[in-house]
Amino acid sequence: MSASEAAIDQAEGLRRIVNPKPVKVIAVSSGKGGVGKTNVSANLAVALAKQDQEVMLLDADMGLANVDVLLGLNPAYDLSHVINGERTLEEVIVDGPSNVKIVPGSSGISNMANLTAVEHAGLINAFSELGHVIDVLVVDTGAGISESVINFCCASQEVVVVVCDEPASITDAYAFIKVMSREHNIDRFQVLANMAHTPREGRELFLKLSKATDRFLDVMLTFMGSIPYDTQLRKAVQHQRAVVDAFPRSPSAQALKRLARQVIEWPESSTSGGQLEFFVERLINSETGSLEVVE
Repeated sequence: MSASEAAIDQAEGLRRIVNPKPVKVIAVSSGKGGVGKTNVSANLAVALAKQDQEVMLLDADMGLANVDVLLGLNPAYDLSHVINGERTLEEVIVDGPSNVKIVPGSSGISNMANLTAVEHAGLINAFSELGHVIDVLVVDTGAGISESVINFCCASQEVVVVVCDEPASITDAYAFIKVMSREHNIDRFQVLANMAHTPREGRELFLKLSKATDRFLDVMLTFMGSIPYDTQLRKAVQHQRAVVDAFPRSPSAQALKRLARQVIEWPESSTSGGQLEFFVERLINSETGSLEVVE
């Protein structure tokens, strides 16, 4: 079966999705590794759940997934079992802190980082059969601009780019935004400064990046805010807990709670009614390039 044929088959699955609520789908990405992207994804998901949101966290860092390790979970199955047809997506979902539904990725399996078109199609089909009612889907993508990262970012409503105060982080974030805008028509990004020593430092990081994009790219960057450098966050990582659980009064936990409230206030998507099928549909379109799914 070709990728296009597999995707067309999945279009039927779109009709099976039952999710009466509009869903916000947020891809959390970065130009390079080591900027705390997964920590942001996991803690933001838990912070959202603590504010009465039904949250699902998808570990889409194919091949180097570690959300489960970060949160001290030991899932029996992961996305590799879904893609291989051994388990359904429902069967691999595990409950995380504050009842966040977590879809664990695969770590240390190199071919997960280079899925074939048909394997990507199988993952898309798995989402088309998902029955959970959710408010927010947080997608922790890989770092950089692999095909998997591009597909998940293209399928999301909002793309959050995590940066920190390192020259390579800013340079690679710019390169990521350039590729996503020029080659994939994404023209809006949320920028989140991580491990900022002061609020001013976080704002300056954003200004450095936006100065370059304003000059050379036709995109709109929004400063989402900053998460302060916090030794208690490091302690939470060592204890494999979300900082909003382990140290709820810490500076980083307070910042994450503010970010969660901000996310809740983001406008709902009008695409496909904002329901989960739009995410699956856009995954199909990003995979095949131009396939249209019609009702």
